Amino acid sequence: MQRRNFLKILGGGIILAAGAGAGFAMTRTPTAALAPWGQAGASHYAEPRMRALSYAILAPNPHNRQPWQVELKGDDSVILSVDLDRLLPHTDPLNRQITIGLGCFLELMIMAAAQTGHRVDLDLFPEGSDPAGLTTAPVAVARFVEDAAVKPDPLFAQVMARRSNKEPYDISRAVPDAALQTVLASARHGGRLGGTNTSSDVQAWRDLTGEALQIEIDTPRTYQESVDLFRIGRAEINANPDGIDFSGPLFESLSLIGQFDRDLALDRSSSAYQQGISAVLENPRTAMAHVWMVTPGNSRADQIAAGRDWLHVNLAATGEGLGFQPLSQALQEYPEMARIYENVHARLAPDGGTVQMLARLGYGPELAVSPRWPLEAKLRSG
Repeated sequence: MQRRNFLKILGGGIILAAGAGAGFAMTRTPTAALAPWGQAGASHYAEPRMRALSYAILAPNPHNRQPWQVELKGDDSVILSVDLDRLLPHTDPLNRQITIGLGCFLELMIMAAAQTGHRVDLDLFPEGSDPAGLTTAPVAVARFVEDAAVKPDPLFAQVMARRSNKEPYDISRAVPDAALQTVLASARHGGRLGGTNTSSDVQAWRDLTGEALQIEIDTPRTYQESVDLFRIGRAEINANPDGIDFSGPLFESLSLIGQFDRDLALDRSSSAYQQGISAVLENPRTAMAHVWMVTPGNSRADQIAAGRDWLHVNLAATGEGLGFQPLSQALQEYPEMARIYENVHARLAPDGGTVQMLARLGYGPELAVSPRWPLEAKLRSG
C-alpha cells in the first residue's frame, strides 16, 4: 500500500495522530533502522571493501527485501550471493526483479569503490546460473584493485538523496524535455532507455500501469505477499528493517486504536481497505513522465546489467530534482499479469528484447530515508 496516503482512511485517526505531541512524534522514529544511512562511509568502515559495501546496502531493490549477502575473501575480494529467504515468489516467480536489485547493489558498490581509487573487476555467476530461479551459487565475485586511472562517477553525489518516491506527484508541473533527456542518457551497461513526457502517451501509461497495479491487488496471493511484508510502527521496523514500512505517530496511533493492521489491510469488505486502495491507485494517475529500459537478452547477466543501469537512471532523476518510482507490476511474470505483460512488450519491444524496468517521473514531496539492515547483518563467514 502507498503509505502516507493511507492517512486519508480515517478522519478520527488523523485527528488523534495530529494531536500527538512533538515528543511522541520524535520517539516514534525507527532510529536504529535508519542508522545505516548515517553510517555509510564512516571512519570505522575505512577498509575499502567495507566502505564500498556500506554504501551498496542503500541500493534500491524490490519491496526493500535487501536480498544480498556478502563474504569478504582474502585481502581484495567480495563474494555476493542472494538470501533465498528474501525472494518474492508470487510477484517475481523467476527472480528477475530480485536479480536487477542485485545489479543495483553491485553498481553502487563499484561507484563507492571509485571514490577511494579502486577499480572493481566482476566475475558474474562464476558457477553458472539458472533462468528458472536464483540459487545459493555466487551471484558475483568482485575483486578490488587500486587503479589511479579510475575516475569517480559524478552521479555518486546523488546517492544519499536518492529515494523511491511513492507519493502523488504535482500534476501542475511538467517534466522538462531537458531533464527527461538527461535521465535517458544515463545508461552505461547496454540498457536501451526510452521515455515520454507527452501528455497523450503519459495518460496511456497511467491507465496501463494503474490497471496492472489493480491486478496485483486483486490477485490474492500477490497482494498477500505485500501485506506479509508490512512493518507497522517503530518496534516492528527496528526489529525487521526491510519490507514496506509504516512509521511515525500516525500509524502507531491508528494501530493502537485498532484501525490499521494486517487483518484490516486484507479485509476487502471494509471501507478502510477500499479507501486505502483508492489512495494507492492515485500514484500512477499522477505520473508526469515515464521511462523504461529494454535489454536485447534476458540472461541473469543481462538482468544484472539492467540493474546497474537502472541505478544510474534513478540517480540521474534525483540530480534533476525529479521524483522516481518503479512501476514493476506491469512487468511481472505470473499468469494473471500475462495480458498486460504482453501489451507492454508489444509497445516497447516490438522487435524483441525484454522490458526490464518501467517507472514514473514527476515532482513529489521530500521523503525520509527507508529502513536498512546494518552492513554487519549482511556479512557471512566462508
